[in-house]
Amino acid sequence: MTLGPIEIVVIGFESGKFNGAIVSELNSLVEAGTISVIDGVFVRRDSEDDLTYLELDQLNDDEEASKLADVLDRVDGLVSEEDVEELASELPVGGAAAMLVFEHTWIKPLRDAITTAGGELVDTIRVPGPVVQEVLDEIEALESEEN
Repeated sequence: MTLGPIEIVVIGFESGKFNGAIVSELNSLVEAGTISVIDGVFVRRDSEDDLTYLELDQLNDDEEASKLADVLDRVDGLVSEEDVEELASELPVGGAAAMLVFEHTWIKPLRDAITTAGGELVDTIRVPGPVVQEVLDEIEALESEEN
């Protein structure tokens, strides 16, 4: 099995409360074959020195957060201890975050077709939407100044 491109997404919850509202959308993306959630961790900072982190399938004490395990297609070991420490260093006291590792399964048929045609998928580059919007806003501002 060859994996598609992998992306790590971090979702912060400043209040530390996860209500599970994103799970239905994750389910839709998984069922459509757009992504697979292949690893993840949930981190909560209870105090300056007290940090809790759990793999998604260990979230039994929180009914809403445990729903994340339902969308998990397990590939262990992609989230390292260093990843968790970096994520935790950014959390305010009382905050929580989920780090989800996605496989972009939507691209696999295209990648296979490229390979069959004698080509090679050399790279994929993801640019965050806010960065693209910032660039577009700057272009628009420059064009306005020129007119």
